[in-house]
Amino acid sequence: MYRAIRARPGLWRPSSQLWSSRRCYVTDSDIDKARQYCAAQLRQSDYDSHLIRNLLPKSRQDAYDALRAFNLELVRLPELVSNPTIGKLRMQFWRDAVNNTFAGKPPKEPIMILLYKVISDLTEMGGTPSSIKFWLLRLINTREKYMDNRPFTSLASLEEYAENTYSTLMYSNLAALAIHSMHMDHLASHIGKACGIVAILRGVPVLAAPSPPVKSPGGANVGSGRNPVLLLPLDVMAETGLKEEDVYRHGPRADGFQDAIFKIATRAHDHLITAREILKSLHAGESPSHEYEHHGEEQHEYSATAHEEDDTKLALRRGFSVFLEGVSTGHYLERLESQNFDPFPVTSSWKLPWRLWKAVKTQQI
Repeated sequence: MYRAIRARPGLWRPSSQLWSSRRCYVTDSDIDKARQYCAAQLRQSDYDSHLIRNLLPKSRQDAYDALRAFNLELVRLPELVSNPTIGKLRMQFWRDAVNNTFAGKPPKEPIMILLYKVISDLTEMGGTPSSIKFWLLRLINTREKYMDNRPFTSLASLEEYAENTYSTLMYSNLAALAIHSMHMDHLASHIGKACGIVAILRGVPVLAAPSPPVKSPGGANVGSGRNPVLLLPLDVMAETGLKEEDVYRHGPRADGFQDAIFKIATRAHDHLITAREILKSLHAGESPSHEYEHHGEEQHEYSATAHEEDDTKLALRRGFSVFLEGVSTGHYLERLESQNFDPFPVTSSWKLPWRLWKAVKTQQI
């Protein structure tokens, strides 16, 4: 026998409100299969996140797995579709899936089933699932905008992209923990920006090389693969004299390549330094030395409380795991520096699991 959870519309509404249309049931078996699917996706395609989720309490793994697996689906979409129209249709599928899940009608899709379990639990805790919905829709909109691998016009536009993707993922994880704190969001903003910038650097060796041709089941070439792309900010490329064609032909030996990587990596490192300073101040019971730039924007409105310092320390203890992405990002930047800012030979490191474990114990990134 399976215990069935009735999916109802408006998860934040009183349970006494009935839904008159077709009922939707999610069983324990469905949830278990969804957990296995999402965890497998991280293990196979996002190993850093796989390491992080294994350090989380089991009660928090569902939210992390669902949100990171959802991000993976959006990231992989450009590589899986043959033309932009199909890509937009797939993005609309995910947009509809999110809207239906938060309306109490999750599709039979493992990520949405696990997400439904997360928001059902959050509702029972008195949380606000609508915040998660806001962040997920923003993530979809941003991924859709950049699905054609358009170049970033400036380093500032790359930071904006990182804010609307990786920082947004962290905001959604904080919302899943029912944490609404300006200082926690401030940390998430800087760490997320660093993660987003580093994600672009990590992708250079993959995207700047042409993909292999498409083959038929018989082994014959039936189409060309993806064309190489370079997503480095155009203003940085102009400043360092780097040309796309040179990177495609010569790889890391292209004139200005390592200078451009250095400049971009420095901006990511600056955000990590700022995050560490904020974290140090919060541990000491002090306010950060600068204002949160997104304060007052939608979902970033905060009410002052008499016990704000105690609330922040409690939020840090409960939500520190959200910031562990900053550990893997900092570790990558160290390895990139050791290769003289050439991302092509940078590989994974056996030290990362230990670094993550240490961060959990010390509450430092």
